[in-house]
Amino acid sequence: MSNFPSDIEIAQAAQIKHIKTIAQKLNIEEDDLYYFGKHKAKLPLTLINEEKIKNAHLVLVTAINPTPAGEGKTTVSVGLTDGLNKIGKKAVAVLREPSLGPVFGIKGGAAGGGYSQVIPMEDINLHFTGDFSAIEKANNLLSALIDNNIQNKQNNLNIDPRTIKWKRVIDMNDRALRQITIGLGGTLNGIPREDGFNITPASEVMAILCMSKDIEDLKKRLGNIFVGYTFDKKPIFAHDLKAENAMAILLKDAIHPNLVQTLEGNPAILHGGPFANIAQGTNTILATKMGLSLADYVVTEAGFGADLGAEKFMNIKCGYGNLKPSTIVIVATIRALRHHGGAKKEEYNTASIERVSNGFQNLEKHIENCKKFGITPVVAINHFPSDTEEEINLVKELCNTHNVKAIVSYGFTKGGEGTMNLATAVCESIEQGTNKFKPLYDWDLSIEAKIEKIATEIYGADGVDYSSKAKNQIKTINDLGYQGFPVCMAKTQKSLSDTETKIGRPTNFRVTVREFEFAAGAGFIIPILGDMMRMPGLPVIPASEHMFIDNNGKISGLS
Repeated sequence: MSNFPSDIEIAQAAQIKHIKTIAQKLNIEEDDLYYFGKHKAKLPLTLINEEKIKNAHLVLVTAINPTPAGEGKTTVSVGLTDGLNKIGKKAVAVLREPSLGPVFGIKGGAAGGGYSQVIPMEDINLHFTGDFSAIEKANNLLSALIDNNIQNKQNNLNIDPRTIKWKRVIDMNDRALRQITIGLGGTLNGIPREDGFNITPASEVMAILCMSKDIEDLKKRLGNIFVGYTFDKKPIFAHDLKAENAMAILLKDAIHPNLVQTLEGNPAILHGGPFANIAQGTNTILATKMGLSLADYVVTEAGFGADLGAEKFMNIKCGYGNLKPSTIVIVATIRALRHHGGAKKEEYNTASIERVSNGFQNLEKHIENCKKFGITPVVAINHFPSDTEEEINLVKELCNTHNVKAIVSYGFTKGGEGTMNLATAVCESIEQGTNKFKPLYDWDLSIEAKIEKIATEIYGADGVDYSSKAKNQIKTINDLGYQGFPVCMAKTQKSLSDTETKIGRPTNFRVTVREFEFAAGAGFIIPILGDMMRMPGLPVIPASEHMFIDNNGKISGLS
């Protein structure tokens, strides 16, 4: 593997097809495409067909709790899509768009890996079709309107600047912007107040785009964004500032899903990109429904481990989108199981039956959790060169005790050819007809009951504690009438608990809700467990330092 080409070298060597050729595979007319050059296009919402959706199969790809070793959900998702097409199924990948923050921070590219990628890789990772920029501008337009209203006596809504919850956003890891003071420099420059920036994927506008079903619904949700309170304690929303139409105008193109292709020339739809530890972590409802309208199998993914992205996919997205996954694929690696079994970073490539056996407890919990939703998952062992047959066979045997198939996925090195067995297992899981999706909780339960359900059944906690601040905020949320919203838990992705150092399958622990946020427009409540960050910082050596562009515009080092 030492001579194995980099992701970007593989992507640049691919014979990329014109996007109209990819569209033909989905029976999309050429005139329906809104072109962004030769290899990207947006799709009209008129292609969504609710009747066709009923007959298509939705495959959710999730994972064990992420580790520094990496799991490869996107790689498996793309590889599985190619594998399904190779065994004669009409399949499309429906995925999130990458954020520039992780691209230039730690992760590098985020369009899959090896021979299981979506292309054009550079474009997808860098600006793409401008959706994130549009979300950023719509978000910051509302910020400008808020400060403008505070500044001017005419048309003033009497907003108390101390209560404003809305923050500006930028799609970059920039810790210096987390807490700032604005309006300095005299009366012409606004009213001084504390503010801050979130990263764009953490914006409620991103969450709203992912929840919206059409332009009218988008406008309604944007108008319902909670801003803060007046000096006499009256709640203020974006519609009070008459912001929703202008914000929607900035999103008029961004609401349309993006069509690209895999390395093997199969269709892929990318749209939206919320993080899963602080937001819902899945692509847009519109993109998922678009895929289900155009293909027989849709492979989609939910961010981080199944305790975050998959739980939110099934309890939030499926509820709003009336979606039902046909089966679930849990991605694991032998390296990651070694981590959860106690291996240090320098030991990830060292074979250890004992560590894999101990680390399996993390995978085991995610298998059990999927079954709570009425679905028996398929496990995909994303193959690495350091894997041994003994370790792989152990995972297969342990999965078998739970009546779960574990299939080795070679998508990274072999593309669709290396995932045909996985594709076959996925189809068999669906065709058995035993999977009957059901959400974990009823939205009509109290806020505390919904949180308790997730914490005890999904995380394995003994119970939930609340800070005094959180208790007061529950009363506020109830007073505003939002108690019927689903909950979008914000917690560390590294552990099933709210403490990132508790790897494997923690027991005898409680979780603590430190405070609450709520996304009135997106339609969910956000309990915050631990110290969650909405604006990441760059590492000591950012990924950007290893990137290069030559005189012909050719990029290297992106992944």
